[in-house]
Amino acid sequence: MNMKRMTRLAASAAFVAAIAAGALALPESMFPAVAEEPKPAAEAPKPPAITVVPAVRKEVVQTAIVVGSLVPREEILVGVDLDGYRLTDLSAEEGDHVKAGQVLARLSTDMLDVQLAQNESSLARNDAAIAQAKSQIAEATAIEAMAIAALDRGQSLKTKGFVAQDALDARESTAKTAAARRDAAAQGLALAEADKTLTEAQRRELQLRVSKTEIKAPTDGLVLSRSARIGAIVSGGGEPLFRLAEDGAIELEAQVPEAELAQIAVGQPVTITVQGIPNGIKGTVRLVSPKIDNTSRLGRLRVALPPDVKVNAGAFARGTVELARHESVTIPVSAVVTTAGEATAQIVVDGKVRTRPIQTGISGKGLIEVVEGISVGDSVILRAGTFVRDGDAVTAVEAPSEGAKG
Repeated sequence: MNMKRMTRLAASAAFVAAIAAGALALPESMFPAVAEEPKPAAEAPKPPAITVVPAVRKEVVQTAIVVGSLVPREEILVGVDLDGYRLTDLSAEEGDHVKAGQVLARLSTDMLDVQLAQNESSLARNDAAIAQAKSQIAEATAIEAMAIAALDRGQSLKTKGFVAQDALDARESTAKTAAARRDAAAQGLALAEADKTLTEAQRRELQLRVSKTEIKAPTDGLVLSRSARIGAIVSGGGEPLFRLAEDGAIELEAQVPEAELAQIAVGQPVTITVQGIPNGIKGTVRLVSPKIDNTSRLGRLRVALPPDVKVNAGAFARGTVELARHESVTIPVSAVVTTAGEATAQIVVDGKVRTRPIQTGISGKGLIEVVEGISVGDSVILRAGTFVRDGDAVTAVEAPSEGAKG
């Protein structure tokens, strides 16, 4: 049984192998052809991509940057009019706000006190001399009156023959002498009064010197610096003892190129940046110099700061001056090409580049005003004149907005 089974299995295997060999030997024409997929047609290349931005109506602010230092609007120098006096007291320090008439320092008055005492004595002597002169005038006037009366009687008696001529001459001489003494006494009074006037003038001078030993602030202000030292001998021709900023007013003084200076006017707003102050200070143009330096071609500009701002004189500051503000059609500055004074911009219309002449206005913060030549919504090439020419076919790709960039 086993042998028969094995024989049948061997015959079956041989039959399968024969069928397989026959199938492999069949010609290809006996099998149906398999259809191949058609190859896709070649696509036309796209025009090069170009970045565009839409022209929009927006406010443009044109500014100018100025740099300089903070200085007092008016610097007041406080010195002395006396020489050789010692400074004995100080009542003000740098940074103090002082009022007009406030005592800042004092000088020694010892020498002046002695001179005033001497002057007081001289005035007493003058008063005594005046009183004595007046007494002499009164005495001389009385003697003169008696002499005149005696002369009158003598002249009356002479006509009657009772008085000799010699006696009459004596009486006349006495009368003249009395008049002379009265005149001399009057001159003595005038001299005594003149001496008193001189002494009084000297007293006023001494009192003025005493008042000047108190060094006072001539106006309200901020003490910027103090060179006064207790014990120092002051001199009228020396360095000022104090420097004040009148009313505490501090300004930005800047040197500006003449081209920009011509666009700046008094009253224009200015944003001032000072190191250490996080927020910008709002100022106003107070003065525009009418003169340009012949060498540097710069002009002077003064910007007033608010009175309550806390800044240090001498600090470096930067100011942004607003020159003009317009709301108009705007495009990026990079979209404008200027050739021989003529401005142009490129826009994309129906996939084609078109170059348009434009009339521009003010510019600021990367934008420029277009007065004529561009309308709101036009697709303006962001960087004109660099990659494409008029008539080129392009694929417009709008630049991401500022919000998208963030």
